[in-house]
Formats: sequence, structure tokens, C-alpha cells
Amino acid sequence: MKLRDVVNQSHANAAATRIYGEPYETTDGATILTVTRFRGILGPAPVGVFVVHDGNVSWEPAVDGTRVALFGEFIGLAAAVIATLAVLRRPPWPDLVQKV
Repeated sequence: MKLRDVVNQSHANAAATRIYGEPYETTDGATILTVTRFRGILGPAPVGVFVVHDGNVSWEPAVDGTRVALFGEFIGLAAAVIATLAVLRRPPWPDLVQKV
């Protein structure tokens, strides 16, 4: 299968990007409905759940703590690289040679 075929297939399925799972009921009477998002080649990714309890509907988003931590590490690495390049380009200490 060529990459172009995969891209065309994912564009054809763009209308079905959100997938709702089968609702199920917990022991305390709450109904849970899972929601996922289909991301083409990468496959499904969790979005969150709808919780229906005593006639009230609430949304609970799915947060990926690993992705948040990885993003924080990436920002720290980028800051360290930028700081290192700045120090190598022009050291922070003043010139030690006096001009007469």
C-alpha cells in the first residue's frame, strides 16, 4: 500500500474521526460513554468519557500525563541548547584585557 493511498483513505474517513464506544452502567447507576478520536495512520487516541449519573451529564477529558511530561522535557532541553549556544557564542564574563 502506498502512502498516497493511506492519505486518501484517511481523508475519506475524515467524517468518522470521533468514535463513541458502547455505553455501560456501573454499580452505582452511572452510565459511561467513551469517546476516542481516529488519527489516520496513528490509530485511535482517547479523548475522554461522558458520565451520566442521576440525569446529570458531565465530561471527563482523558489527559495523557506521559505526553505532558515529555513536552516539558523537550522545552527544558531546548532551553539548555539555546543557553549553551549563547554562552559559546559570547561568554557571559567580561573581557579581562584592559584597553589602553
